[in-house]
Amino acid sequence: MKLRFLGIIPNSPVDESPTIWLDDETGDLLIQSYKATETEVKACQEIGSLPGHSADVPDHETIIRLPAVMLKYVPRPEGSNGEVPRP
Repeated sequence: MKLRFLGIIPNSPVDESPTIWLDDETGDLLIQSYKATETEVKACQEIGSLPGHSADVPDHETIIRLPAVMLKYVPRPEGSNGEVPRP
């Protein structure tokens, strides 16, 4: 696995460091960030995703909260204007 550091939340304290890395071989992102609270996880489960798809979070997955300031480090597809879509 070959990882490339993309960014860390600006001015983060030593013990709180949301960080993003890119796996150059797969294009996957590895993200260290804040764990979603139980309330946030329940809200995600209430909204769900695709019809018929379980809203449960399997043991090998988790929900994280990525601070908006970190979005600037997320790679965009070629030809993208770089803007993050807003609801």
